[in-house]
Amino acid sequence: MAELSSHALPDKRQVAASFSRAASSYDAVAELQRRVGETLLADLPRDWQPSSWLDLGCGTGHFSRALHSRFAEAQGVALDIAEGMLRYARPRGGATHFVAGDAEALPMRADSTDLIFSSLALQWCEDFSSVLGEAHRVLRSNGVFAFSSLCSGTLAELRDSWQRVDGFTHVNRFRSDAVYRALCEASGLQLVSLQVRPEVLYFDDLRQLTQELKALGAHNLNPGRPGGLTGRARVRALVAAYESFRCASGLPATYQAIYGVLRKRQ
Repeated sequence: MAELSSHALPDKRQVAASFSRAASSYDAVAELQRRVGETLLADLPRDWQPSSWLDLGCGTGHFSRALHSRFAEAQGVALDIAEGMLRYARPRGGATHFVAGDAEALPMRADSTDLIFSSLALQWCEDFSSVLGEAHRVLRSNGVFAFSSLCSGTLAELRDSWQRVDGFTHVNRFRSDAVYRALCEASGLQLVSLQVRPEVLYFDDLRQLTQELKALGAHNLNPGRPGGLTGRARVRALVAAYESFRCASGLPATYQAIYGVLRKRQ
């Protein structure tokens, strides 16, 4: 199963810069991130106490602090590619160490941790097979790699609305669940579970959604995205197109969240 092409995902430097800029505004609008991360925490093996953990793509450190609370005796490492996120997270604690690093080339020794926890970060990695290879290398025997990510179909309402307006790609592209499954099964790690659970947020209007995406640092980062200002006529057309999705709860924004739990065989 092929990965996304090298032109399908944004440059890591753009991702790091975008999320660094969003560090101070991120937590205020991170409802989806908290919801997905809490679901992933609940997927971890019960009655299991790792002696060490890695929060991979820690962001503001929200789930580093949650991991510390759950595994109080364990040593924790919070790692992110965005220096701005680490500067925000470090004084708030939760981890023993805060490290700048790349999920595709972890700055860690082999067989050095029992748990890798990564929530809504790995969708930005171009080579997910390298992420899995690094997880296999860094995990100790019987260690667990638990991740959540986004897959194709995410923000379908926004994508479809833009297609009606100008046909350009204004929404970030993500892998399919089939690609995630094929790569996990070929990783050498035991695939314990992998499932997609859609999450829907509702907004009063389109501006509220787009402002939230910007505050999260997760606005359109696609290579070759349309440049320049969006004309007023196109904005009005986009608003009209998106209004066709309105329901009693408001304007829906659907995220296709995929959750995986893998274990390194003894």
